[in-house]
Amino acid sequence: MGQPVAYFEITSTSPEKIRDFYSSLFGWAIEPDPTMEGYAMVDTGAGPDAVAGGIGPSQAPGDTGVKIYVRVDDLEGQLARAGELGADTLAPPMELPGGYGRIAVVADPDGNPVGLWA
Repeated sequence: MGQPVAYFEITSTSPEKIRDFYSSLFGWAIEPDPTMEGYAMVDTGAGPDAVAGGIGPSQAPGDTGVKIYVRVDDLEGQLARAGELGADTLAPPMELPGGYGRIAVVADPDGNPVGLWA
C-alpha cells in the first residue's frame, strides 16, 4: 500500500487575500483558527474522504506556495530515506498542536517542499 497525500497547505504573505481567492474560486469553507496565529482550516466540501487543508501566513522568506503532506508511518525513517535520495531537511520533526501528530518538511532534489506527517 502506498503513502497517501493527507493534507495540503497554502502559505502566503497575504493569507486573508489568498483565503478569499480560494473561497471565491472553489467555494471552499475556510475558517480561521484564533489559536493558530492566522492559520485557517479548509473544508473543500468534497466529503469525508477528501484531502484536508489549511491556509496560513508565511513563516520565513521564500516559503510561500502550495505544499502537500504525505502520511507516513515512521517519520524519522522517512526523513532519513528522503535524505539518502537527495532531499534536504527544511523543518525537522515537530509536534503539531492539538494532538494532530508530528510533521517534518523536506525539499526534494528540485527544491520542492514536501511535508511528511505521522
